[in-house]
Amino acid sequence: MLSRLGALLQEAVGAREPTIDLLEAFVEHWKGITHYYIESTDENTPAKKTDIPWRLKQMLDILVYEEQQQVAGEAGPCLEYLLQHKILETLCTLGKAEYPPGMRQQVFQFFSKVLAQVQHPLLHYLNVHRPVQKLLRLGGTVPGSLTEKEEVQFTTVLCCKIQQDPALLTYILEGKKSVTRKKASKETSAQPREIASLQDKDHPHNEASDRDPCGTWALTTPLPLETQEPDGGIGESNLITSLIGLCKSKKSRVALKAQENLLLLVSVAPPAAATYLVQSSPFCLGIVKHLCQLYQSMPTFLDPADIAALEGISWRLPSAPSDEASYPGKEALAAFLGWFDYCDHLVTEAHVVVADALAQAVAEKLFVEILQPQLLHVSEQSVLTSTALLTALLRQLRSPALLREAAAFLLDAGEQPAAPNSTSTLCTHLIGHCDHLSDEISIATLQLFEELLQKPCEQIVRSLILCHLEGRRYVAQGSPEPESYEDNLDLEEDPYFTDGLLDASLQPSAKHPPAPATNSDGKTAVTEIVNSFLCLVPEEAKTSAFLEETGYDMYVHDAFGLFQECSSRVAPWGWPLALSPPDLHEPELPFFEGHFLRMLFNRMSRILEQPYSLNLQVTSVLSRLALFPHPLIHEYLLDPYINLAPGCKSLFSVLVRVIGDLMQRIQRVPQFPGKLLLVRKQLMGHVPGEQLDHQTLLQGVVVLEEFCKELAAIAFVKHPPQGPHLHLSPTPAGQV
Repeated sequence: MLSRLGALLQEAVGAREPTIDLLEAFVEHWKGITHYYIESTDENTPAKKTDIPWRLKQMLDILVYEEQQQVAGEAGPCLEYLLQHKILETLCTLGKAEYPPGMRQQVFQFFSKVLAQVQHPLLHYLNVHRPVQKLLRLGGTVPGSLTEKEEVQFTTVLCCKIQQDPALLTYILEGKKSVTRKKASKETSAQPREIASLQDKDHPHNEASDRDPCGTWALTTPLPLETQEPDGGIGESNLITSLIGLCKSKKSRVALKAQENLLLLVSVAPPAAATYLVQSSPFCLGIVKHLCQLYQSMPTFLDPADIAALEGISWRLPSAPSDEASYPGKEALAAFLGWFDYCDHLVTEAHVVVADALAQAVAEKLFVEILQPQLLHVSEQSVLTSTALLTALLRQLRSPALLREAAAFLLDAGEQPAAPNSTSTLCTHLIGHCDHLSDEISIATLQLFEELLQKPCEQIVRSLILCHLEGRRYVAQGSPEPESYEDNLDLEEDPYFTDGLLDASLQPSAKHPPAPATNSDGKTAVTEIVNSFLCLVPEEAKTSAFLEETGYDMYVHDAFGLFQECSSRVAPWGWPLALSPPDLHEPELPFFEGHFLRMLFNRMSRILEQPYSLNLQVTSVLSRLALFPHPLIHEYLLDPYINLAPGCKSLFSVLVRVIGDLMQRIQRVPQFPGKLLLVRKQLMGHVPGEQLDHQTLLQGVVVLEEFCKELAAIAFVKHPPQGPHLHLSPTPAGQV
C-alpha cells in the first residue's frame, strides 16, 4: 500500500505543467494596459479600480520568473522587450499625465519593484536611466504630494542600488543621455489615440523596430561613459532635489526615510560624485536654504531657558517632547534644531569634499548672514535669543569640519594675541557681552563660551587663552623667587593693594601656610596649592562645615571625572608636560592676559556685588579653564606662588583681592555668621528663601567659599600627591 502511494507521489512530482510562452504573456499584459487607453471613455475611474495594477503585477512576476530561469548575467526576452520598446518611458509619460487618476502612484510602485526585484543591472541602460530621471522630476517637487510614500520608496530603491555600486551615483546625479544621430523625440502625451499608435509601433514582431537607430544596441547596451553629456543644469530636478523635497514632508516617516537616503548617498559618494554634488548640484544650497528657512520661521524672541530645555533634539526625533510645557514657537524651534543636527550628521558622514563645502555653506548662510547681525544688534532681546540659539547649536555640534567653521566664525582674531584696545572683532564683542549691563545677556554669553571650551578644537583654547600666556611674561623677569609664602602675598607690594585698604586687624584669620614645598621638577607641591585655596577664605566666612554634602571630598570626586574627560579630549593635541623657561628674548611688552581672561578676572573681582546666578556662571567657566592639562594654564590659574611681574594679575591674586574686600564688608554686616549660614541653607533649599539685608553679598561669600574648594579639588586631581599618607578631606583647620 505504501509503495503504491509513493509511486503515485513520484508520478505527481514528475508531472510537468504545459510550457508557457513568457514573452507572449508579457506582451499580452502590456497590450492590455495600452488597450485601456484606446477603449476607455471614463476619465474619472481611479487606476486602482482598473485592471492596470493587476497587469503590471503580472508583468513584474514574469520578469522575475524569467530571470530565475536565465543564465546569470543574461537578459531574457521579456526584459529585452521592456528595454527595446521603451515600456518604462511610456509608463513614465502616463504617470506624468496622471491618467487614469492615481496612475502616477502605480508607475512609482512598478518602477520601484522592477529595480528592486530584477537583479540584472538596469540603471546603465538608456531606456531605464532616462525614464528614471523623468520620474524623479515628477516627485519631490510639490510638498504634500499624494504620492510621497511611493516617491520615497522609489528613491530608497535607487539609493540601495547606489550603495551596492557607488559609481552609479555620478551617473544618476548628472542625468546623462546617449549621443545619438537623431535627437530624442518629444515626450508623447497620454491621450488614448497616441498610446494606440505607440502600441502599434511597439509590436514585438515589427522588424523595423529592431532596426531603429535607437533600437536594440542603443536600448540594451549599457551607455559608454565617453558618449554621455550632461542633461540639465543645477536647477533641474534629480535624485538630490527629490530627496531634499521629501525631507520637508509633513509625514514624519517619509521625511525620516528621505533623510536616511540622503545621508546614505553622501556617505558612499566616490570622489567624482562628491565633486559633482558640490560644484554642479543644489545639494549644499538646498540643505542650508531649508536650515535658514526653519530659523526664520521661529519667533523673533525666545526664552533662553526654553531653548536650553530642548537639549537632545535629534534629526531622527525632531519633535519637541510632549511632556514639557508648551510655548509659542516650540515646534518651530525643535524643527530647526533637528535639521541642524541632521546637517551636522551629513557633514560627519560625507566625503571630505562634500563635508567641507556643506560646513562652509552653513557658516556663510546661517552664522555670518543671519546670526552675526543679531549677535551685534542693539536690541538686547535679539542678542539674548541669538546667543542662546548659538549655544544650543554648539551643544549639538559633533562634526570636525562644522566645528572648525564655528570656531573660525566666533574666534575671528585667529591664534595671534589680541591687543588690549582691540574691539572690532565678533569675538571681542561677545566677550564684552559677558560683562554686559544686562545680567541675562552676560549669563547667556558666558554659557556660550563655556560650551565652546568643551569642544574638541585646540584653536578655541589657543585663541582665547594660550596665545596670551606663551612666553610667560606674567612671571617677573630676573627677580629672585620669594623665600616664603608671606613674601609672595606681601599686600603692600601687591599692585592690587596699593590703596592700603587692609590693615592688620582685617587680615584673614587663617594662618599663612609655611614656605611652599616644590617637587623635583620645580613645580609647587600639590598639597601646598590645595591648602592655599582651602585656607584662602577666612574661618568667619565659612559655613560649609555646618552642613553635610558640602565637603571637599565631593568636589574631588566631580573634578576627577571632569579632568579625565578633558584630558581625553585634548590628548591628540600633543600639549607639553612641563613649563618652558620664560622667553628672555621677548620684546619688552607689557603682559596682556587677553580679553577673555581679563573679563573673567574683572567679573571675579565683583563676586560680592553680582547676582548669585551670574557668579555661578563665572566660576563655572573659570573651573572649565582650570581643568585643562596645559602647564601654562595650570601655572597661571592654579599656582598661588608664581612671582608675578609688576601690574600682572593671576586668578589667585584676584581672589586675594576679593578676600581683602570681604574682610572690610564683614565689619559692616551685623550678625554676619548667622545670616551667612541662613543664606547657605536657603540656597540649598533647606529653608524658605526670604529676602535678607546684604543678600547679594552673603550669596557671593557662599559662592566664593565653594569656588575655592573646587579649585583646590581641580589642582589635586591634576597632580595628586604620591604615598600612602594621602587624605582627600581637609582637616578642621582647612588643610589637607
